[in-house]
Amino acid sequence: MNGMRKLVGCFAWAILTLTSPQAHSQDYPTKPIRIVVPFSPGGVGDNSARVVADSLGTRLGQQVLVENRPGASGNIGTLAVAQASPDGYTLLLGFDGTMVINPHVFAKIPFDTLKDFAPVTKLGDATLILVAHPSVPAKNLAEFIAHAKARSSTFAYGTSGTGGTPHLAGELLKQRTGIALEHVPYKGGGQAITDVVGGQIPLVFTAIATAQQYVRAGRLVALGVPSAKRSAALPDVPTFAESGLPGFDVSSWTGIFAPAGTPRALIAKLQREIAAVLHTPFVRERYAVLGIEPVGNTPEEFGNQVRADLARWEKVVRAANVRLE
Repeated sequence: MNGMRKLVGCFAWAILTLTSPQAHSQDYPTKPIRIVVPFSPGGVGDNSARVVADSLGTRLGQQVLVENRPGASGNIGTLAVAQASPDGYTLLLGFDGTMVINPHVFAKIPFDTLKDFAPVTKLGDATLILVAHPSVPAKNLAEFIAHAKARSSTFAYGTSGTGGTPHLAGELLKQRTGIALEHVPYKGGGQAITDVVGGQIPLVFTAIATAQQYVRAGRLVALGVPSAKRSAALPDVPTFAESGLPGFDVSSWTGIFAPAGTPRALIAKLQREIAAVLHTPFVRERYAVLGIEPVGNTPEEFGNQVRADLARWEKVVRAANVRLE
């Protein structure tokens, strides 16, 4: 009899162990959720989280709060999430710059992208654009490359800072074409745009949302977008591939990560709800204004891209010898 009781007890325990994650995911969340943004408010990435937060909170029945924790090129806020409890209540808005570029450009990094985080879903791809002051005698990327090679001179290009995706897009363009480009880092994309509009520098790599108003007004010339397809925001601007650089696909992405060890059932629930929010007309319209193509892919698909991007940018960073302390 005692043996039978033990057997029944073990069976009941096994059933409870198998079903408890699902039960936990059905109860989750029971309190507000934080999305930590490791940069200051107001940027395209920050807004990509804020657009989603309210609608996600409505679907989950709890507030979803956006908390900005800037510093050290995104490393401070990212580390805070890596060290948070893996219970689904502290999430990270991960940027490609922070998650797959910082590990290569910083001599020391306080987190491991692959070991310390569990990918939930990619929110979207923010299209970049290369724009020029009207004094540059080129109307598209192919003309600019030809002009740069003919003159054999160096052209300065501004970005939002050293080690970011726009910076490495410029380095990759230099490596692919052999033209002479000099990087000029700013403290933000807005300052870089101001200087190229004023003629202080000839070029800037930036998010399309930052540049589109100047392009439409004729104050800047859009040379091309380094993405797989044209942007809906500026559909007349050709891709780099169309301008003779096949396979040149660089977009700045944002996505949601949880601390490593977060139950898979919670991650699956978050992914389903975030993907549903990304497909609503409201979010798609707001993302279009920001120049973001919404995604909402699976954790596995997102994780595969993270690993591929880590490998890709390592090669570019090494070739360009980009280092930050």
